[in-house]
Amino acid sequence: MMQALFYTGPDRLEIRETEVPPLAAGESRVRILATGICGSDLHAYHGHDPRRVPPMILGHEAAGEVIEGALAGKRVTMNPLVVCGHCDYCLEGRQNLCSNRTMLGMNRPGTFAESVVVPDHCLIELPEDLEPVAAALTEPAATALHAINRLERSLTRPLAEANALVIGAGAVGLLVGLMLRQRGVRRLTLADTNPLRRETAEKAGLTVIDPRDTAVDADSVEAVFDCVGASATRAMAIQAVRPGGAVMHLGLQDNDGPLDVRSLTLKEVTFLGAYTYTQNDLRATVDLLASRALGNLEWVEIRQLADGADAFADLAAGRTAAAKIVLTP
Repeated sequence: MMQALFYTGPDRLEIRETEVPPLAAGESRVRILATGICGSDLHAYHGHDPRRVPPMILGHEAAGEVIEGALAGKRVTMNPLVVCGHCDYCLEGRQNLCSNRTMLGMNRPGTFAESVVVPDHCLIELPEDLEPVAAALTEPAATALHAINRLERSLTRPLAEANALVIGAGAVGLLVGLMLRQRGVRRLTLADTNPLRRETAEKAGLTVIDPRDTAVDADSVEAVFDCVGASATRAMAIQAVRPGGAVMHLGLQDNDGPLDVRSLTLKEVTFLGAYTYTQNDLRATVDLLASRALGNLEWVEIRQLADGADAFADLAAGRTAAAKIVLTP
C-alpha cells in the first residue's frame, strides 16, 4: 500500500491509502521525491476539466528515484506525456501532439503519491548535483522553453533585441521571464494583478507592473507571452503587440470573449499557441536547471504531500506568494 493525494470532487482532496499498481513490460516504478502543483491541477481541482474524473491522483511535475525497472537506483524526472512513437507527429519529432497520447495525472495515475508507474521511454536521468525540488520544475520550465523557441522562430530579428511582455507571473510566466532574461532580453516587463506574485517576481529581479495601474502602450511590444489565457489578457496582448510582432498564447484560463482578428490582420501579427514540450525540450531544460542559469529558485515553496489539500486551497485563494508549490511525500 502507499499514500496518495486523491482528487475526490470539486474543491475536495484527501490523503488515502491505495494499492501500489503493478508494473507492465517497459515500465518503471519511481519513488517520488518532489512533485509540483500545476495550474492545470488547480483547474481540475475546481472541477473544470472533464478529462480528469474523480476519484483520481493528480500531478505530473515530478522528480524521483527509480525503485523498480531498467533504471533502478537512478534519479530521474519524467515526461508525463505518454506517446505512441509511431504516429506522424511522433515521427516528425513533435511528440507533444501525438495522436494517441495519454498523460500522468489525467488519464493515468499521477505523481501526488509516494510512487508512480512510468513508461521507461518517459524517464530522463538527472545530473548528480540537481536537487529534486529544482528537478521537479523541469516540466513547467520545458513548457516555457518550448513556447519561447516557437515564438523566436517567428521573429524577423533576434529575440534578445525585442521588447517583451509576459502577462501573468505564475510559475510558467515567471519561468518565461527568467529564461528571456537569461537569453539577453533587456526590455522585459511582467504584468500581474496579484500583489504577492508581483512581489515574488520583483525579488527574482524582474520588472513587474500591475496592468490595472500601469497601462502597456499600444503597438509597443514585439513579443508577447500570454501566460494567463483569459479574454482580458488576450485583448491586452493584441493591443500591446507591435505591427509585425508575435503573440504566444500559453494560458488556458478560459475560452470566452471575442478575439480581435481585425487587429491581428491589419497589424500582421503572428498569433501562436504552444502545447507542452517535446522530449528534447525536457532534456534541454534539465541542462538549463542544472546550470543554475535561472537563479536561486527561492520563489518555490516546499510543503508535505499530507498538506496538499491546504496547499491547493491557498493557491485557489491567492494566499501564497510562491509561484510554485512543490510537495514532498
